[in-house]
Amino acid sequence: VTPSLSEEEATQFIKQILAGVQYLHSKRIAHFDLKPENIMLLDKNVPLPRIKLIDFGLAHKIEAGADFKNIFGTPEFVAPEIVNYEPLGLEADMWSIGVITYILLSGASPFLGDTKQETLGNISAMNYEFDEEFFSSTSELAKSFIRQLLEKDTRKRLTIQDALNHPWIKSHGHMEDSSAPEAKKKVEPLQLKTKRLKEYTIQSHSSMPPNNTYANFERFAHVVEDISLMETGLSEVAGAHHSLQGDIEALLSIYNEKEAWYKDESESARKQISQVRYEFRKVEATRRLLQEDMKAVDASLESISGKYHQRQSQLNALRQELNSELQWLQEVMSSLHPEGANGSVRSSSLHKEVHQALKELLHRSCGGELCPEAKQPITESG
Repeated sequence: VTPSLSEEEATQFIKQILAGVQYLHSKRIAHFDLKPENIMLLDKNVPLPRIKLIDFGLAHKIEAGADFKNIFGTPEFVAPEIVNYEPLGLEADMWSIGVITYILLSGASPFLGDTKQETLGNISAMNYEFDEEFFSSTSELAKSFIRQLLEKDTRKRLTIQDALNHPWIKSHGHMEDSSAPEAKKKVEPLQLKTKRLKEYTIQSHSSMPPNNTYANFERFAHVVEDISLMETGLSEVAGAHHSLQGDIEALLSIYNEKEAWYKDESESARKQISQVRYEFRKVEATRRLLQEDMKAVDASLESISGKYHQRQSQLNALRQELNSELQWLQEVMSSLHPEGANGSVRSSSLHKEVHQALKELLHRSCGGELCPEAKQPITESG
């Protein structure tokens, strides 16, 4: 059977973790790297070991109205918003507390895969379950606590205050509050002793399948005194190098995707701008041609108007002159009328010929259609 802590034992650690995180969150500070290695035991060989949070290298103060994005942390414990490069807040710490709680109660890591990429994919896809093998004796309240912390929607995820007020947390009171000797005897088997932690850690590390264990739980239990400082340092350096390399690969992948997207958008924008410029030049050229045509039409109209007025003046002068000549001819014709029938016939014939000649002369002088007055009959006098 996979070794795991009882719920009473686990809540003693969770309450202390929540108390520390509550202080941080009250200052609007997110830890961003909560994991068992960064939760140290202060006491040994005591019924209820005290703990403290360490390693604030990734901690960040969350400013109101300012988006903060980053890809960092330990893959097993990072929240989906870190994996998806979304705005980060205090909610990321609550997710990590959910993962820690899952590990404490089962000895298994909920999202751990064979590779870092597989682990991150499991987190993004919310690919976890309460395996009956590990959670057969776990209460529904405990599972509810974990579910509400491992909530992808940050708005629905428990806040630090919600977690402290959760029925599962409140249902297990502090064991040291009991002062009666009889009560102490009853709760003593449930107290989280250092020896119990050491046994739990060694069994977890040796018996769990590598795909679903948390191998570094020794630091959380503070039972690695027998490992030399040099080996620990080398292990940390190797782990940091591996983590950094994975982070760089993830950042490069995101950068390449963004760069490709920006290139596509830039090329599309460049083509659109080029098309707009081409259309604008066409419109501008058409506008200039229309302006030139309008100027030419205006000039032609002015020229035609001038010629029309000039011709009108000439026609008026010619009409006056013709009228004067016609009056004179009529007077001459009147003076030439002989008496008698023959004279009358000859006079009438001559008068018609003169009248017809004058009409033709007037018509030619007026230029046909330009002088409609020429078509009017010339009135005869006498």
